[in-house]
Amino acid sequence: MKKRIKAVIFDIGGVLALNKNPTTIKRGISTKTLGIHQCIAKKLNLSLDQWFDSADEAYIHSFEGKVSYKKTLDIISKNTKTPNRKLRKILVTPYKKNFKQNILLHKLASKLKKQGYKIAVLSDQWHPSKEGVVLKKYYKKFNVVVLSCDVGFRKPDIRIYKLTLKKLKLKPNQVIFIDNQIWNIKPAKKLGMKTILFRNNNQTIKEMKKFGIGV
Repeated sequence: MKKRIKAVIFDIGGVLALNKNPTTIKRGISTKTLGIHQCIAKKLNLSLDQWFDSADEAYIHSFEGKVSYKKTLDIISKNTKTPNRKLRKILVTPYKKNFKQNILLHKLASKLKKQGYKIAVLSDQWHPSKEGVVLKKYYKKFNVVVLSCDVGFRKPDIRIYKLTLKKLKLKPNQVIFIDNQIWNIKPAKKLGMKTILFRNNNQTIKEMKKFGIGV
């Protein structure tokens, strides 16, 4: 018997919040949004490579929830010789300016909730991006919000998907997971979730309908 979908899990960056300059670069184990980091480097009077060298360890550990927000700022502050308060503003502001909320998808999520579906967020964030992009309304609107910097591991670690399912109290085949990165889709699919690789709103809505979600 086919299991009915009971929840939809959304990524934030590139899905619920769209970057005005979505160009990314791969550095080490991380994929970084180029425009945001160029802005930060400029504000700190550093080259892009200097900025990455000064922040890489703290950046990765913050994403993985291994250090607190304060510790993240302390490390980067020491390396860039920038006071914590000033640094925090420099780090957060580009996220606020470069990301815009995907209004249509937020409306769709609200509609799904009214129809009786659970809605959730599963997103990789480091502390400054969480402050800049993850609005307070997320915690009121969504049934479950799972952010990597809060829980201690990040996608594509299978544990973060399992944690989200545990919080939803659902089995993998009862949910749809929407993300804009194929490497984040693969573990969800392997676990048994229905998945959608987000490209745009229209494509995502069409694929949701194929799973029997009337939106």
